[in-house]
Amino acid sequence: MAKKSALNQIISRTCVGIVNSMVSWKQSSRTALANFLGTVTWYVLARRRHIALTNLRLCFPDWTEEKRTATAKQVFRNLVRAALDHSVLAKGSAEQVQAMVKFTGKEKFLELCDEGPLIVVAPHFVGLDAGGIAINTFRRGASLYQTQSNPIWDKWAYDARKRFSDPVLIPKSNSAMKQVIRVIREPLPFYYLPDMDHGERNSVFVPFFGVQAATLPMVSKLAKLTKAKVIWGIAETTDEGYIMHLSDPLENFPTDDPVADTERLNRDLEQFILRHPDQYLWTHRRFKTRPQGEPPVY
Repeated sequence: MAKKSALNQIISRTCVGIVNSMVSWKQSSRTALANFLGTVTWYVLARRRHIALTNLRLCFPDWTEEKRTATAKQVFRNLVRAALDHSVLAKGSAEQVQAMVKFTGKEKFLELCDEGPLIVVAPHFVGLDAGGIAINTFRRGASLYQTQSNPIWDKWAYDARKRFSDPVLIPKSNSAMKQVIRVIREPLPFYYLPDMDHGERNSVFVPFFGVQAATLPMVSKLAKLTKAKVIWGIAETTDEGYIMHLSDPLENFPTDDPVADTERLNRDLEQFILRHPDQYLWTHRRFKTRPQGEPPVY
């Protein structure tokens, strides 16, 4: 076991070193390599392939199987590209990060930050790390942080997210929300990723592309508790890099009904996904938790 652990560390450090060495590559070169490696991982990672295709079948039953397969393959390529682009996020200068990640709505975002508490809802598009780190090149913020099982990858990802403006990264735990509330009220813009299946506890079932999905209603509850304005932060992958779309504040949000608010967020998210379905993280078991009496889908 010790030998296996040592080998894993060597492999992880080697992979991190290789990715970091791509910091000065042209975007087109990283993308070309990602397209090749993404195609390889499509065939190697059978479990993730199955999850992605299952999600797409559930969410897009009217699509042909060929369209779902083509979309899923591109998801793998985009995920690998995002991993390789972490070379710039981990080792590039602030100017290099800002050259790779452009913004829409930046001026309004800065105004909102100065006005008071703000929550940036950042769904799991493949460029979400690029968007979050790029924000920190010009504005200090806060976010939750999920510790990775591999300590080498974990340190690499953590250090990349801490490089600019010393953002507050809150480890996910049962007590994390207390610290989240404090930083929102400070106020620091809170970069929040709410579109994952975190189990039935504290979740509500609301439709996601017509399928009941366990979803945390925390955006509504946090906004209500902290009197924060809420905006979308949508990371779009482009041929040249990324565009982080920062929206205007949501109107009439939150209401007194967190379930209805959460359903509204899912409807908005669906519209963003329909623009670029191959850029969403379909490899996550979004429907892992099923309503009582419904069979598992994976």
